[in-house]
Formats: sequence, structure tokens, C-alpha cells
Amino acid sequence: MLRLLAAIVTAVALTAPATAYEVVTVPGGGVVAGLVRFAGTPPRLPPLAVGKDREVCGDQKDAEALVVGPDRGVPGSVILMQGVARGKKSAGEAVLDQRRCVFVSHVAAVMTGDKARVKSSDAVLHHAHGWLGTSTVFNLALPSRDQVIDITRRLTKPGVIRIVCDAHAHMSAWLIVHDSPYYAVTDERGAYRIDGVPPGAYRVTMWHEGYRPRGLDRDGHPLYDSPRTRTHTVTVAPGATATVDFELR
Repeated sequence: MLRLLAAIVTAVALTAPATAYEVVTVPGGGVVAGLVRFAGTPPRLPPLAVGKDREVCGDQKDAEALVVGPDRGVPGSVILMQGVARGKKSAGEAVLDQRRCVFVSHVAAVMTGDKARVKSSDAVLHHAHGWLGTSTVFNLALPSRDQVIDITRRLTKPGVIRIVCDAHAHMSAWLIVHDSPYYAVTDERGAYRIDGVPPGAYRVTMWHEGYRPRGLDRDGHPLYDSPRTRTHTVTVAPGATATVDFELR
């Protein structure tokens, strides 16, 4: 219930009004770039026990709610530029692959209307269930290896989609649906880059899932505390790079 309430709050906070995005030429487009780093001592996340299909999945999996690199960079954070109504054409695409009983990637982002698919690379039944708050966005059984299901038309509005596998309680992922192509997911160094930004002033929000362990829910899914969000303001000059860094703790 704690995780569900956290997802509801985050989905509401990051859902934008339903306004149409307009693709236009962006003369003098700038760049917003930066790093997400962890400050302080990160929590130790226990491994996740595997309850079934261990011949494929193994006995346990590493927790992915928080990964901190050697330079304290944090991958899997999502950077969202707010209020960009006109700009570049999106080239985004999301594939959530269920591979050796892990969602790959654990965190992904896409713009509404961009191509998104759920795939299984395993020869066991997976059951990908996506939630936007308390509403089911998709609920898909994938019993066959290399099966792919397109979910593009199900992603009709911006928000934070929590994804679990109803067949394997240790499996989870996140899909952030944004109202423009101005988003990024931090890489293994905790770095991100968003280009083609129309000059102007913006709010830039960092989202990261919760990572302080809170036990298990009634179905055996790991629970963590509420997702983190941080927002900074930035002014992007024509052809220039604006640096916006974020900190988790």
C-alpha cells in the first residue's frame, strides 16, 4: 500500500495538462546537461529472492532501486523539462525486455505517441502489468520466448507507470511518459544530455524511484519509500549549454 500511494502521488505530480505538442524548427537550439550524484551514505539494498522458475531466473537478483557508481553518479534517474509546448521532433522509442527475469531497462522514458513495446526474451511465462496510479495501463501475458506486444496506443497521457511482473514478484520497472521529447534517463555515470532546446527559461525536474527498503507487499513485491523529485530553474541561451546538476541523499 505504501508503494502504491507513493506511485499515485508521483503520477499526479508529474502529469502535465493535456496540451498538444507542436513540432517546429528550433533555430539556435541549446543543450541542458548535467549529473545526478548521491550525497552521503547510500542504503544497502538486500538482494531480491526469486520465488519460481529458478532454472531460468537464478536464486536471487540485485536490487535496482538505487545504483551508485564509483564517482557517486546515479543511473536510472529521469530528467524532465517542464512546459515545452513547441520544439524538436521526437525520436524516442521504449522497449521493456524481460530478460533472465529482469526488466531491461529498469527505468525508461518515452513521449506520448512514441513507439513502446513489451518483450520477453525468456522461455517462461512473464506477465507485465503496468499501473498509472490505481489504474491499469496494460496487463499482458507473454508466455513465449521473443514475444513482443506493442503498447504505444495505451500510453495516452503523461505520468509515471509502475510495472511489475505478476508471475515473478521480484521483477519491477518504471516507464515515465512525458508530454514532450525533452527528457533523458541518466547513464551509468549519472550523466544526461537534452539537446535541441528552444532558448528560454524552464523548470527541470529530476525523478528517481524510492530506495529505502520497506519490506514486501502482500503479493511479495519489494517495497521502498516514496520516489524522489527535485526541481531547478534554468535559462537556456541560443546555441549554449546550461548545466543543471541534481543531488540525492
